[in-house]
Amino acid sequence: MCGIVGLFLKDKSLEPALGAMLTDMLVTMTDRGPDSAGLALYGDEQSGVSKLTIQSDHPETVFDGLADTLTAAIGAPVTLDQKDTHAVLEVPTAQVEATRAALEAHDPAIRVMSVGDIIEIYKEVGLPKDVAARFSISEMSGTHGIGHTRMATESAVTTMGAHPFNTGSDQCLVHNGSLSNHNSLRRKLKREGVRIETENDSEVAAAYLTWKMQNGATLGDALESSLEDLDGFFTFVVGTKDGFGVVRDPIACKPAVMAETDQYVAFGSEYRALVNLPGIDTARVWEPEPATVYFWNH
Repeated sequence: MCGIVGLFLKDKSLEPALGAMLTDMLVTMTDRGPDSAGLALYGDEQSGVSKLTIQSDHPETVFDGLADTLTAAIGAPVTLDQKDTHAVLEVPTAQVEATRAALEAHDPAIRVMSVGDIIEIYKEVGLPKDVAARFSISEMSGTHGIGHTRMATESAVTTMGAHPFNTGSDQCLVHNGSLSNHNSLRRKLKREGVRIETENDSEVAAAYLTWKMQNGATLGDALESSLEDLDGFFTFVVGTKDGFGVVRDPIACKPAVMAETDQYVAFGSEYRALVNLPGIDTARVWEPEPATVYFWNH
């Protein structure tokens, strides 16, 4: 039993409040998953610049001088903005893979939370209110975002085991449910060259969608395929650079509710996650149908 939230903004005037709205939504879902929590936010794009959000258990020493070390290693400027145990590296887009390799060579204990042009992921063990406060999520702006509070069933309670999972550039996933064929699918995806770093079944779902989209599928196509290729019970909420998608398995035993207005599309595991959103009283509210893909793009 985990809690999922998602918010896709249509109205640009709401963008400065994205972090605050997502935080409120996720905190409401605390009792659905007290083990760990995380949020992914999509912000502004800078031409020629990409982001790597990284994490360390010892940020006070590990992040000191890291930007200079990476700049020297890749021969291009790297900036670092620390937020508690996480930091956002900004690097030239052409140097993303070189930066990732330099990080691994410098300190394999540094974990990469997300990679992309506009995505930032913050996640840690702990309650949603504490995780959100550590990273000042409520002060962040953006166009869309998703969040998750976890009750672990398939793997250990760790930072890397928390959601969201980022397995492709600017793509991430949160999941409520359990997949039964994740071990065999993990082996297949690794053979295909998709990066998977944990034993969490939800990361396999994220990696599956990455693999499908790398082979030409749209997000909608990939979500449709997941209904055939993934075994188990699941509700997925997925973010991409310009999109937001939702799908439930054919049995749809995991709770879900959606709301749409002229200003936003919102998702919550329960309606109480949505009650403080502006205009919710006049929103179109519905339960997503089983085996039906919903997605929106900017």
